[in-house]
Amino acid sequence: MRISEVSEQSGISADTLRYYERIGLIPPVNRSESGIRDYNELDIRRVEFIKCMRGAGLPIETLIQYYGLVQQGDETIEARKAILSEQRTQVQARIAEMQQTLELLDHKIEIYENILLKKERKLMEVED
Repeated sequence: MRISEVSEQSGISADTLRYYERIGLIPPVNRSESGIRDYNELDIRRVEFIKCMRGAGLPIETLIQYYGLVQQGDETIEARKAILSEQRTQVQARIAEMQQTLELLDHKIEIYENILLKKERKLMEVED
């Protein structure tokens, strides 16, 4: 798959994909005879994982560390798990914070809806 297709599919710009390759987050992508990048299924899965982790707030440096551990083999499984577990804890904390924000917004909206309802009732009384 060409870089433009991967970019469109993933929502990650071609420049960012090239950057990820340059810093080692994505291994060197195979190229056609004319030098055009040709992403395989493994490359695409890695891009999807990176996008997910970046969306969850994982810093690029941590992703580089994670993939460095992946390249070292199975003896780093515990260290990789620890990185993912730490990130999970951070995501859970952000979800809890966002839930509190959502509840506050719902409460405020309910207050405004009640105010509007009272005003509408008063208007109806005047019209009667």
